[in-house]
Amino acid sequence: MVALLGALVAAAPLDLSVARAGGRSFRPDTLPVDQIRKGMKGYGLTVFEGTQPERFEVEVIDVMKNYLPAQDIILIKTRHPRLDVVNSVQGMSGSPIFIEGKMVGAYSYGWSFGKEPVAGVTPIQYMVDDIDRPLPKQILGWPLEPLPVSRPRALPAPQALDSERGGNRFLGAPTEYQLARHAAQVAANAPLPPGPGLRPVATPLLVGGLGRRSLELARELFSPLGLEPLQAGGGQGGIEPGSPEHFVDGGTIAVPLIRGDMNATSIGTVTRVEGDRLVAFGHPMLNAGVSALPTAVGRILWILASQEFSQKMGVAVRPLGALINDRQASIVVSESAKAPVIPVALHVDGVPGAPKHDWSFEIAHEHFMTPSFLAMALGEAVQATGAERQDVSWSAHSTVRVRGYGAINIEDFGVSIGGTPDPKEFMGLQLVSAVGGILNNPWKPAFVESVETRIQLTYAREIVRLRGARALEPEVEAGQPVRLSLTLVPFAGPPIERVLTVPLPRHLAGDTLELSIRPGHSVLREKPDPENLDDFLRNLEDPLYPPKSIVVSYASEVGVAFKGQVAEQLPPGALDSIRQQAASASPQAFRSEQRQVIEIPDFMVGSDKVTIHVRPTLK
Repeated sequence: MVALLGALVAAAPLDLSVARAGGRSFRPDTLPVDQIRKGMKGYGLTVFEGTQPERFEVEVIDVMKNYLPAQDIILIKTRHPRLDVVNSVQGMSGSPIFIEGKMVGAYSYGWSFGKEPVAGVTPIQYMVDDIDRPLPKQILGWPLEPLPVSRPRALPAPQALDSERGGNRFLGAPTEYQLARHAAQVAANAPLPPGPGLRPVATPLLVGGLGRRSLELARELFSPLGLEPLQAGGGQGGIEPGSPEHFVDGGTIAVPLIRGDMNATSIGTVTRVEGDRLVAFGHPMLNAGVSALPTAVGRILWILASQEFSQKMGVAVRPLGALINDRQASIVVSESAKAPVIPVALHVDGVPGAPKHDWSFEIAHEHFMTPSFLAMALGEAVQATGAERQDVSWSAHSTVRVRGYGAINIEDFGVSIGGTPDPKEFMGLQLVSAVGGILNNPWKPAFVESVETRIQLTYAREIVRLRGARALEPEVEAGQPVRLSLTLVPFAGPPIERVLTVPLPRHLAGDTLELSIRPGHSVLREKPDPENLDDFLRNLEDPLYPPKSIVVSYASEVGVAFKGQVAEQLPPGALDSIRQQAASASPQAFRSEQRQVIEIPDFMVGSDKVTIHVRPTLK
């Protein structure tokens, strides 16, 4: 390996100066795109199998000027016994291309259903510009300053900038976070829409430990980003004996997004190593700008030939470094940087005899990827542990630990008719929305340190349908309760009549009330809008009423929310007294509801309304 590394960099002096040409970075061992001519011949480096880069021959077809914003593309033909079969290959993105002994760019673009091995090359000058980009000292609060490492082609450290921005954020309030909405936003903002023509060679997302339904969900979520899920494994995150200790030009780079009992790893090729940093892919991965994702040295198992797009199959064999920048022309990786990950532990109860009840994995800490893989992994673990073709009622208790804020407890529940819930159903978990809201909050960086979830499965349809409701006394005396008769229809058996008693205060004398009857799992508790991360985290606990309950409510007096507190049923004139006329932040008025909660043994679906009249008080 040392000999190979020496051969790959022998053409370049170890102490390289950085020149500027037309405001652009320039390396003496590279060839600018304006010197590329049709018919030039050279070679590329990539891994066809194992970890050692191999040569393949290339010939320049021509240069496509301004193909992308302020970026040219070099068209080449490739020659190699394997490339003659597989044509364009997903996972070869980043393979360095050399002409006249100098690096000219990275193999990175191709055609779907191409009949010959033709590719587009991202010129190297755009990629070294990304190496030279100044980086913040931290991304979303996570430090990015790499440790000093002595490597070939060492460059001066760039000036640091402070930044808290990151890509793929949810565009909305954290209280409104839903993974489905986030996925739609990410797809709409994808750098290039799908279609014919020269496209970035999609990055293989090699998944293992996930079944067919999760793979379909992964394609739905990640294909718009240029990630192509393939059931091919992705490594377990450990160090494979004999694996390379450093990245090399033309070697395989892996980006493990989830690893452990379930794994998903993106695979690409290293273009150029300079000191502690390297560039790869020749196109973006998530187009997320400054990032912090774990990386690893990869090993290629095989190139799977396909008429549409062939794909490299591989595994991560040595965790190393972090992806720190994700741009139009490349990804930038630091070997010594460390990216945050979230350990997740899951236990599934209620399945006697199942061979596996406990699941553990680590998920990359990222705005969109984290809630996506959390939903898929939890759903897949439940499928693998307790898949049955019968009705399932389930509940989940989760503990989320946030650095500096302690633990948050979150409850989820559901009934799946006809079989164990599909992983797609887990996109709507309160847990997934909570983690997504935390990572995408607008106030300050927040780090989820761990997630622990315990799921209880019950193979029964614990559900009743509300057929109708009526008041036993349509008119009541002031201060007296009203009795409501509910007809509840179970899955099997006769309808059930349930009588509820709802107290009414005396001051409602003379009013006509509309009583709303709803399932507890559909009613949000009245909480103030969060003004900071502390408020938001506090609101995450008990956002709904007990899932197996009925909530009867009616409009009450005006209430106010202020500084994280809620006051209901204020006396007349109280709001005017506490409102601060000269202040920009005043109590927030809202129409309060009076609620009566009645717990029942099953989940209820359906809702109804009943109108009653309260007799006026006689004077």
